[in-house]
Amino acid sequence: MTATSLTRLLSGLQDRLPGLRAVYEDLHAHPELSFHEFRTAGIVADRLRRQGWDVTEGVGGTGVVGVLANGEGPVVLLRADMDGLPVLERTGLPYASRATAVDAEGHEVPVMHACGHDMHVTCLLGATDRLAAARGEWRGTVVAVFQPAEEVGGAPAMIEDGFLERFPRADVCLGQHVAPAPAGFVGTRPGPVMAASDSLLVRLFGRGGHGSAPESTVDPVVMAAALVMRLQTIVSRETGAAQTAVVTVGSLHAGTKENIIPDTAELRINIRSTTPAVRDRVLAAVERIVRAEAAASGAPKDPEITGLNSFPVTVNDGPATDTVMTAIAGALGRERVFTLPQTLTGSEDFGVFGTALGVPSVFWHFGGADPALFRDADPRALLTDGLPATVPANHSPYFAPVPDPTIRIGVTTLLAAAAAWLCPEGPRGTGGTGGTGGTGGTGGTGGPVG
Repeated sequence: MTATSLTRLLSGLQDRLPGLRAVYEDLHAHPELSFHEFRTAGIVADRLRRQGWDVTEGVGGTGVVGVLANGEGPVVLLRADMDGLPVLERTGLPYASRATAVDAEGHEVPVMHACGHDMHVTCLLGATDRLAAARGEWRGTVVAVFQPAEEVGGAPAMIEDGFLERFPRADVCLGQHVAPAPAGFVGTRPGPVMAASDSLLVRLFGRGGHGSAPESTVDPVVMAAALVMRLQTIVSRETGAAQTAVVTVGSLHAGTKENIIPDTAELRINIRSTTPAVRDRVLAAVERIVRAEAAASGAPKDPEITGLNSFPVTVNDGPATDTVMTAIAGALGRERVFTLPQTLTGSEDFGVFGTALGVPSVFWHFGGADPALFRDADPRALLTDGLPATVPANHSPYFAPVPDPTIRIGVTTLLAAAAAWLCPEGPRGTGGTGGTGGTGGTGGTGGPVG
């Protein structure tokens, strides 16, 4: 799409920003757990219908899919996720969440949009509004996917619910995630961009008894404590310095009273890896250590290890990534777009769409933090130097993107990326309307665009 066409596509955005901010604050104040995004889905479906989209609800549980056909041309999939997290918000914002919900285990938990999915929904609704209002500036079909349960694998649920057969087959899949980087900056990379993730539930069995007589018991709390510490050696002693892996015990539950040794202990373990070989090795090491600690403790029963969810490495198509980076750089300025120096250890199930469809996909990160918090820090160095202590990361109870200019940037990046395909001349560098993307003409992938 020409620069003039993109300018026209964006021309009405400024007037929409106050309304989009109201949507964002409302979504932030009313988060919902994975597969329970009923209110959010209702808001999305209503807005899409009023914009003129063909809307399907209940896809993969609570997912919403909007389709807007606008003549011959490529089919572009744009995706946002909708679910919140069981986190108690501590931002102190006037629109902070006070929501609670019952989780899958039957426990009442606080709920917060601690990962920015409320921002993702807002930005995609802003993009769908402009696409519907400015149909004279583009050609093709857009499939807007509002996905449930990204935190626990909602993308596979949508695929299993017949997504491939029910909706136009995309030529390219595009998605984004707000990050704890200065608002106004965008980063991505070709190839592996986010790590694989595997979550496990481990149940350890002991023999309960009185806290005053531990010799007559097999204490699963001590067993669990030893296991937590031993698991740390997988990364520090079994993973090479040039390899990437993370092992986190995010939950440990055992017992009901201080003077009762319980029968069982449960741990929830999360593993991140960037290559299949490292993933296999780490998973095998976790199982070996779990079983060995149980045996060393004299456990009366073998431990149970259950897989909870698993996401593959998120891989960006090289040529399509160049096309997206060029388009976004053209909209924001080349100095605002940079190539990530390494694969992020966070994980996403967005890549499931591109893999299932057999088409290129591109996923990028856009900053949502107040630039004043970074002073003179170079956003390109955040991965190597770490975040300033004053900047909360995703999943923190203090994480909350600043609405201005984050909403404007998020809508702009989606529209600029989609516009690279939605035009008669096709993506830059392809010479047609095919779905494989173009090289984009930005030199290199080892540093900032341009």
